[in-house]
Amino acid sequence: MTALIHVPESTPTGKVWLVGAGPGDASLLTVKGLRALEAADVIVADRLGARAVLEGLAADGVELRAEVVDVGKLPGHHAVPQDAINALLVQLAQSGKTVVRLKGGDPYVFGRGGEELFACQTAGVTVEVVPGITSAISVPAIAGIPLTHRGVATAFTVATAHDQIEALGGGRDHTVVLLMGIGTLANSAITLARGERGADCPVAVVEDGYGPRQRVTVGTLATIAHQAAERGIRSPAVVVVGDVVRLSPYAPEQLTTRHLTQYDPLAVSGTSRKAPTQ
Repeated sequence: MTALIHVPESTPTGKVWLVGAGPGDASLLTVKGLRALEAADVIVADRLGARAVLEGLAADGVELRAEVVDVGKLPGHHAVPQDAINALLVQLAQSGKTVVRLKGGDPYVFGRGGEELFACQTAGVTVEVVPGITSAISVPAIAGIPLTHRGVATAFTVATAHDQIEALGGGRDHTVVLLMGIGTLANSAITLARGERGADCPVAVVEDGYGPRQRVTVGTLATIAHQAAERGIRSPAVVVVGDVVRLSPYAPEQLTTRHLTQYDPLAVSGTSRKAPTQ
C-alpha cells in the first residue's frame, strides 16, 4: 500500500508597488497610487512627502487598512539602511503581502527606486512602479516659477548639490534645479557664478514646499548664501537658478521681468539672455 505524502501549499508570493507620493500634498497623489495604498497590507514609508500624504489622507477621511512601517531618512542619517529596506520589501512580498513602498516625490528622481526595483526583480518578486510628482517641478511651481518658458528658458537640469555641479554648462536660459542643496548652497552658488550665468544670475530657494513652513527667498548667485544664512533657511528646500526666477511674483523689483514680449523666442545665442530694461 502506497503511503500518501502531504505536500504543504507554498505561500503565494505577494507584490511590491513603488509609489511616488509627490511633494507631500495628498491631493497631488495619483489615483493609481491611492488605489495601491488602499489594497496594501503593508506600507513602507519615507519621511519626506510620504508621511505627510498619509496624514493628509487620514485627515480627509481615507481609511487605510495597511500596517505602516517607517523607514524615514533624516539629513545625514539613515534610520534604515537602503540594503535593509530592499531586503524588507522582498521578505514581506515573499510572505504573501501586498506591499507599497511609498516614496516622496517620484521613485526614479533621486529616490533610489531603481535599486529597489532591481532587488525585487532579482528575488523573483513582482513589482510595479507608480510615478509621482517630483518636487523638482512642483515646488518651483508654487513659487510661480516655470522651469521652461518661451523665450526665457528652453531646457532644465535637475541635480543634487552633492554632485560635481561645475560640469553643468549653459547660461541663464538653461534652468538648474538643485535638490538637497542647502548645506552646500554657498559652494554651489560660487561654482555656478563662475560660468556663463554670472554672479547676478537670479536664484530662488523654496523651503518646505506644500508644508507648514513654506517660504520663498529670491536673490542672485552673489547674494543667496548670505540671504540663506540671514533668514535661517533649512531643508527640505529646492533651489532654482536661472532667468525663469524673474517670472516669480516673489522676485524683488530689480529682478522682475514684466514685459515678456520683449524676449525674442526665436533668438539663438550662445550666451545667457539679459532681462529687458524696465
